[in-house]
Amino acid sequence: MTIFPAIDIRGGQCVRLLKGDFAQETVFSDDPAAMARQWQAQGARYLHLVDLDGARAGHSVNLPTVEAILDAVDIPVELGGGIRTLANIEQVLSLGVQRVILGSVAVRDPGLVAAACAKYGERIVVGIDAKDGIVAVDGWGVSGDVEVVALAQKMRAAGVRHIIYTDISRDGTLAGVNVEATARLARESGVGVVASGGVKSVDDIRALLPYAKDGIEGVIVGKSIYMGTLDLPAALAIAAKGD
Repeated sequence: MTIFPAIDIRGGQCVRLLKGDFAQETVFSDDPAAMARQWQAQGARYLHLVDLDGARAGHSVNLPTVEAILDAVDIPVELGGGIRTLANIEQVLSLGVQRVILGSVAVRDPGLVAAACAKYGERIVVGIDAKDGIVAVDGWGVSGDVEVVALAQKMRAAGVRHIIYTDISRDGTLAGVNVEATARLARESGVGVVASGGVKSVDDIRALLPYAKDGIEGVIVGKSIYMGTLDLPAALAIAAKGD
């Protein structure tokens, strides 16, 4: 199971939001590249980046910060946040980003997702963010009027092989990951799923491991590593051993 330290970028800073609320923001660093180096030094093998300004704007905004992170580390990174056109996908991948995460566009233009998968294969990931089982779009501020599993199944048909599932009600709360909903999504969609939202400690990592057989292939850790409730090297060791 892969553990992805998260770096959420807003205004060039490393921040965390509470339940996706831009009004409830905590700034953890004014140097996201330094944070990236820190997580790599602690053993991370993949980074998860989110352009929060991009999610609101509908196109990438913080690419200079992303480039600084790419220059600072030699592990792969994935990037999401407002990427909604093939041109923007190509722009991001050309910088050296390994995987692009498509969110709102998966609801509004599944044909674009299919075209992107046909061109870039597994470098295309879909992020499904949900409140009470219903997909949210546009930086989590709007209901997408579609159920999570239904969207995941549609994305599988479009060629998607990896999904990031975020339970918005838990994101940034340290309330524990939604294991049940994540495992159900993996089982019923037939797509590899990365869990996100609510991770507090290594207990959450242990809770997810038994469901690797169902298709849970990773977990994103954010506030927990910034607040110190989760020890990243310990979590990586547990995930590597599978126990």
